[in-house]
Amino acid sequence: MSAPACSQDGCLKSWLCRIGRILFWLPWVLAIVGGIYALGRFTADEPVGYADAVSHYKYGSTGGERESGFPYWIWRALPQICPEHLPGKGYASLGMIYEAGKDLPVGVSKRRNLGLDRVFLNCAVCHTSTIRTGPNEPAQLVLGMPAHRLDIKAFETFFFDCAAGPKFSAEFIVPEIERLAGRLSPLDRYLVYPVAIGLMRERLLMLRDRFGFAFKQPEWGPGRVDTFNSAKVLFNVPMHALPPKELLGASDFPSIWNQAKRMKRDDGARMELHWDGNNTHTEERNKSAAFGTGTTPPTIDLKAIGRVENWLLTAEPPPYPLPIDLERAGRGKALYGEYCAACHGASGKDFSGAKVGHVTPLAEIRTDRARLDSYTYDLAVNQGTLYAGYPHRFQHFRKTFGYANMPLDGIWLRAPYLHNGSVPTLRDLLEPAAARPASFYRGNEEIDGQRVGFVSTVPSARGQKFFHFKTSEPGNGNGGHEGHVFGTDLPAADKDAIVEYLKTF
Repeated sequence: MSAPACSQDGCLKSWLCRIGRILFWLPWVLAIVGGIYALGRFTADEPVGYADAVSHYKYGSTGGERESGFPYWIWRALPQICPEHLPGKGYASLGMIYEAGKDLPVGVSKRRNLGLDRVFLNCAVCHTSTIRTGPNEPAQLVLGMPAHRLDIKAFETFFFDCAAGPKFSAEFIVPEIERLAGRLSPLDRYLVYPVAIGLMRERLLMLRDRFGFAFKQPEWGPGRVDTFNSAKVLFNVPMHALPPKELLGASDFPSIWNQAKRMKRDDGARMELHWDGNNTHTEERNKSAAFGTGTTPPTIDLKAIGRVENWLLTAEPPPYPLPIDLERAGRGKALYGEYCAACHGASGKDFSGAKVGHVTPLAEIRTDRARLDSYTYDLAVNQGTLYAGYPHRFQHFRKTFGYANMPLDGIWLRAPYLHNGSVPTLRDLLEPAAARPASFYRGNEEIDGQRVGFVSTVPSARGQKFFHFKTSEPGNGNGGHEGHVFGTDLPAADKDAIVEYLKTF
């Protein structure tokens, strides 16, 4: 096939010949230009970068947007499309934290991928929160502490329920995107976003079905997540066929400071990590945790996660912000050394102790066993297949039969206490289980300066309703960690002294 031929004295000089040539070459030119445009737009894979480690921790990508990312403008539009599925206004009502001048909450990253800006969670979403030193004091952002206000289950449910409703369609979402972003190009309005909305809805409905087991559990409440039952979904475990005892694994988010000190015990061996001590290698623990940020072995951004890992090696909790009775704390230091140090370290900075980083058998600690039962031998074996073919294939996950003794750095920021967050304050934890609160409220930012933890006796504050946690619900038991060896039979003045000392951690 060739362009129309023209004689020198005929159509060669005529406008018809020129038009013929233009019409012949135009589709090829358009195809080339369109191909270059499509190649540049739809093959780009570039995260928003941050020069400093703190900003990278708060907003940097771990790679999860590649596999699980939501198109940025759909993310922005959905709270207006489905407000009935949120407890309040926007993502902040789920406990997500917005800094002034930021359009995304802490713990949400952005990456240009598949022709769109896509967003998803990173490490900071589960390990950052805010505190107040008084009811009317300003909120202070604290990096590395448990996200005790984030309701991750409500976050997931919002997207699932919105996708299952009639308004999750281009008819409703595209006009809202145009209202927020300005006029879209015809390509975006009639092709890119309708396709993205359809794919996102299909994926969310698939996940809604696979995570159906979670809707039958007691509500987790803010600050908690069922990590390892979600991992079973990754391995296509038939959740409906599991015994009920395996389906109750909701536990508190942990703090993540001082990771260098957590790599080894004072005897040179590695600490046993996670609530049940099921892994001794921080490298595997971190990559496993990254699955919660939407990554998979092919999509994980190891360099980006490495920046977070390096920062966490020496990151420390802030000092206790309220006055400390140093005389009482001094008395508490001796008592702590007698009753607590062997399991939890000599201090908030010194993690030495014969049992620190070891697993205490359930028969001794006697705390609620649901989290322990939810992590099974079969799951540990399946986790050994992750990263098969990579140099960093998982090799150290194992089934244990108790809970790990953790260092207590920043313990005043880690309420509620025990692995399942069933005890509101440190002072309550020093009481026998029968004397601990049977129910309390989770999600308050205000520090309880007397009992140490967060104020847990009021149902709401500053226009926010808190979650009513009941220890009678399955998996929420507040028993265990009691008896003479744990100090729960000490005189009240001695318990107060220990709590005062723990403020220095």
